[in-house]
Parts: sequence; C-alpha cells; structure tokens
Amino acid sequence: MPAPVPPQRDVPAAETGPAAGHAADLTVLVIEDDPASGITGPELSAAAGTRVRIRTARNLTEAGRLLTDDVDCILLDLALPVPTAGTTSGAGAFFASGGGGDHRPEPAPHRAEELAVLTHVLRIAPLHAVLVLTAQDDTELAAEAVRVGAQDYLFRGELDARVLSRAIRYAVERKRADIAQHQLTESGLRAQENARLERGLLPTPLLEGSDLSFAARYRPGRSRALLGGDFYDTVRTPDGTVHAMIGDVCGHGPDEAALGVELRIAWRALTLAGLCGDRLLSTLQQVLEHERQSEEVFATLCTVDIAPDGRRAGLCLAGHPAPLLARHGRPARLLPYEDGGPALGLLPHARWPRRQVELGGEWSLMMYTDGLIEGRVGAGSSQRLGQDGMVAMVNSRLEQGLAGEELLEAAVTEVRELNGGELTDDVAVLLLGRDPERIRRRGRSAPRPGPASTAPAAPASASAQRPPL
Repeated sequence: MPAPVPPQRDVPAAETGPAAGHAADLTVLVIEDDPASGITGPELSAAAGTRVRIRTARNLTEAGRLLTDDVDCILLDLALPVPTAGTTSGAGAFFASGGGGDHRPEPAPHRAEELAVLTHVLRIAPLHAVLVLTAQDDTELAAEAVRVGAQDYLFRGELDARVLSRAIRYAVERKRADIAQHQLTESGLRAQENARLERGLLPTPLLEGSDLSFAARYRPGRSRALLGGDFYDTVRTPDGTVHAMIGDVCGHGPDEAALGVELRIAWRALTLAGLCGDRLLSTLQQVLEHERQSEEVFATLCTVDIAPDGRRAGLCLAGHPAPLLARHGRPARLLPYEDGGPALGLLPHARWPRRQVELGGEWSLMMYTDGLIEGRVGAGSSQRLGQDGMVAMVNSRLEQGLAGEELLEAAVTEVRELNGGELTDDVAVLLLGRDPERIRRRGRSAPRPGPASTAPAAPASASAQRPPL
C-alpha cells in the first residue's frame, strides 16, 4: 500500500499528526516513492489509541534528513530503488557508500540486490525499529528481511490502520527489547573483563624461602567490585627480611582503587630496591601527590619489616591503626602507636619514625584497615566496634583455638553480623605468624637434596596465594 505524501513544502517531505501543541506518542518515518495517498496519522491514532505522527520521504536522501532520534519506527518499501553512488548526495551518498558501521547478518547472495535498501537503512538507523512493505506473493523475501534485521514485514494488500498500528507497536517494543538485551550482554562482558582486571591487580605475596605463615581477607565496599581503596602487600627481600604493608586511600570509588594499586606497586618496587622506613614513606608521598585527583586525597599506611630471625620488627605508622600482636600464651594487644606520623598527602616534608618492636619466638601479627573497626555494633546503633572491641573479639576467637585463615574469616564474619549487614567501607586484613614447632616439622620433613640433584626448590605455599574475596 503506498505511503501517504502530505502537501509539498520547501523540503520535499512532510509530517502529519495530531493538532499542534500535542506531543506525539509515536513517530513513524515512511520511506515510499509512490505519491498516492494512503493511511493518515489520524487513522493510525484512532486505531492505536494514541497519537501517531507520520513523516514521509520519497527517497533515501529525504529519509536521511528526517531520520532523527525521536523517530520510533521506520516503514520501508522494499521496492524503493537504490540511488547510485554517482547521483546521490548528503544522506543518500552515505547510504550508497555503506556507512554506519553496524554489523548485521548479510542477506543471502540471491537476495542481496532486493534487500539493498533495507541493508542501507539498517546501517544508518541501528537503534530504530524497521518494518518492511513487500508484495503478498513474496514471503521468502519478507522472511529474509526479518533475518537481516527488520522487526517485521507487512503485505501491501492486507495493510489497514488496525494492522499497521499493531505492527508498529510490536516492532517498537521488540526493538527496545533487542537493544536492552544487547546492552545487558555488553554490560556482562565488560563486568567480566573488569573482574579479570581487578583480580589481576590484587597482590600475590612474595614470600618464597620464608618460614612465616600468611593469610589475608579482602572485601571492597563498592557494590559488585573486586577492588577498593584499601591495599596491602608482602615481600621478602634477599637478606631474608619480610616486609609487609597495608594502607587505605580515602574514598571508595574507582579512582581511589586505582590510586591504591599505584601505591602498592610503588611500595613493592621501592622495598625491593632497598628502601624502608622514613625514606620509603617520603617517596610514596611524592607518588601520591603526583597521582591523586585532588589535593584533598590522602592515604593512611602501616609498614612492618620483620627481621630474618622472625623475633623483632620495625614499625612505621602514617595515620593508620596500629597492628595487633598476639604472642604465645598471652592475649592479643595493640602495638604502640604514639610515635606515628601523619597520613600520606597531608603535610609536606613530614617524617615517619620507625619503632623497634620485640615479637618473640611464637607470634601472630594482624594488620587491618579501619573498615574492620568502624562497623556498627547492632543494626541502627550509633556505637562502633572500635579497636578495643576488635581486640576483645580477636581474643575470644584465639581462645577458641582459631588461627590463620579461620581466624580472619571468623573475624570478618562477626564484624558483618554485628553491623547488621554488609559493611559500607573497604576491609583488608593481613595476618603473619611464626610457629617454631611448625618450622621444625617442616625442616624434618623436607627431603635432603643429593649431590647430583639439580631440581629447583619448590616455592613456599604463601608465594602464590591470593586473598579470598
């Protein structure tokens, strides 16, 4: 059925629709070269039960001018001739050159010429619903048009206002569903890529050759994220010293997570280069000042360097909560924090003194971020757990005989339960320990290499461990 062509204007195209001042619920662009009159906007509006505005175009050039974002559906006559590249201009030339960039199924070779107009329209209007008009005796062509990308097809001989209005509504809703599904698929793929990226940025402790045990828990506060503003790392330098660090960038967004990764990598590189204590923190502050998004961003940090014999350590605090030390047969207690320095990024030329700490022969050292101690105690309560509450909670778990991974899992779970749900802040917890009996058992069970043995030593189990999420 020929599409309507309203009275001529300066531009050889027109719009028909409801009275001025009324917004159209649906806008249909009809591309049809036959100027004979056909179904009008009022007829469609009456059949559809809503306002319908019709725009008509005799060729692809006019269609390109009238194809705007407010068009809901395109009604295309498959019999419309395709302009040649030498005679087109503007939008028509764009169609003839095959522009648009949207990747769709190609028509069957014997149908390519008959569907050339549809292929061009789909390329320039990838977000619009498209209905095609075809002869009643060519059902194969109509089905091929749907396979290529049209939402539906209509036969000219059966076209009336009721059928057309229903087809338009169906095509629009189907196109919206297709776009939503496509966006959902793309979003899922991006989420998978982001998850792989964030997982790759989580630290792997470098503790090969160390007798210390290692455990960690990491839980970002951002929904559906694997990486937050908290960060930590552990490495063993060639002299046998084990260096551990945990930090917290203020804020919870992706910028803070990226800055935390940069600081962690910088800390590892500087530590392996031989820096520690005040020199290391001063350099990290320079990194922070160069990489942060604004001057208000700062980061707290706690560093520990454990001597090769495992009996003493150096402690530096930069505005960060003090670690928790539990010795064999004694309750856990906080390490001294009176001599700590300011958070990184707050004061220029700041200093961070290094305090010597005696650990003993058998001990566990827990480093954590403030997300572990700032949770509420009871749903709706204004009281926070705090460091004293955390110490009491850890001691109760130690009395139950928990250690390592079990201790951290129980602590994080209890903090969430006390909070009455998920914690809004990032949480990172790191646990290092020394057990002389375990060291002796490992020494007795280790095979002695023969004189002709050239096999490399197996890495320590902690050297490839990532934190459970």
